[in-house]
Amino acid sequence: MAASKLQAFWNHPAGPKTIHFWAPTFKWGISIANVADFAKPPEMISYPQQVVVACSGVIWARWGMINWNLSSVNAAMAVTGVCQLSRKIRHDYFSDEKNATASLEG
Repeated sequence: MAASKLQAFWNHPAGPKTIHFWAPTFKWGISIANVADFAKPPEMISYPQQVVVACSGVIWARWGMINWNLSSVNAAMAVTGVCQLSRKIRHDYFSDEKNATASLEG
């Protein structure tokens, strides 16, 4: 029973013998690296890079609905890209207002 399921997975049109399996699998590295970048300060986040990661994730997640691995990796890219962009925007545009308000009051 297990051998037949493994063989079915191995011979599947989107199985490990095809690019349809390996491309999304290696693309997980982008999302993992983006999650690791949450430890970096927001000053080091690149707007162009995160816009590309987020937009690529959003665009290709829809197209990837034919393959669960492709769809899920692109959804993860979209989420991590948007989270990184929100960190950068909050730091660049909203943290200065708080500091300026605090200095005016004190």
